[in-house]
Amino acid sequence: MAAPSNYSTAPVSEFLLICFPNYQSWQHWLSLPLSLLFLLAMGANATLLITIRLEASLHEPVYYLLSLLSLLDMVLCLTVIPKVLAIFWFDLRSISFSACFLQMFIMNSFLPMESCTFMVMAYDRYVAICHPLRYPSIITDQFVVRAAIFVVARNGLLTMPIPILSSRLRYCAENIIKNCICTNLSVSKLSCDDITFNQLYQFVAGWTLLGSDLILIVLSYSFILKAVLRIKAEGAMAKALGTCGSHFILILFFSTVLLVLVITNLARKKIPPDVPILLNILHHLIPPALNPIVYGVRTKEIKQGIQKLLRTL
Repeated sequence: MAAPSNYSTAPVSEFLLICFPNYQSWQHWLSLPLSLLFLLAMGANATLLITIRLEASLHEPVYYLLSLLSLLDMVLCLTVIPKVLAIFWFDLRSISFSACFLQMFIMNSFLPMESCTFMVMAYDRYVAICHPLRYPSIITDQFVVRAAIFVVARNGLLTMPIPILSSRLRYCAENIIKNCICTNLSVSKLSCDDITFNQLYQFVAGWTLLGSDLILIVLSYSFILKAVLRIKAEGAMAKALGTCGSHFILILFFSTVLLVLVITNLARKKIPPDVPILLNILHHLIPPALNPIVYGVRTKEIKQGIQKLLRTL
């Protein structure tokens, strides 16, 4: 008699998301701060978008780029957090095969889209400070449109193979994902196929996209700092640095959370598996919640626009 197969021949039609496998009792307590952060992120970004849309003085390229960042933040939040809260509140752990890989695609593509948007914003600040006379002719509405197309096309096309490669694997046994979201690693390791190329592509594509953006951001701010240090006029240096302050803080939020997430994943054997899961969720909440607040507090034009919007309500 033939030995029984280790794998079922029935294809997997859905997955089950098991959040915090070792600390499931935390879920109800954790849902409250997560839901508050989610409401803050959605409300703050929506307020910022409406303010920029209605306030004529904010119809400038730098604020259009900020609108693009807010849109990306909102899509990331809506892709991840409602499902996480549904698991916490209603125990709705199942996710269809297609929905899982759609979520994977959005997460893998929108994260580098945000990074690329920060890079474009860094270039905007570089031109504003290092070439102020040429700024109106370089940073135009057409520039913003071309930059937005580049952000979406580059990152969407280069990250699309990640969910495609994962979806083409054979899932012939286990369908329990020990995560709150459909990350490539969590899903693909359930396959009974070789996933080496899948993991290698994600590693190379991710670090190529994020790494190139980071290098260009660092170069932009190096030139900005060099130009600022040459400014002799009283108060001009502080004003120049002030125009970059909000943007620099946003990059710091984004990079710090991402760096902590990468380090915890690399040290997975020394850190409880629930920690990277929590950090992955927070990475989709903390930057989106803080980005519009930082700009709203530090940018006088946006602050005035929000105050004007609130008075009309």
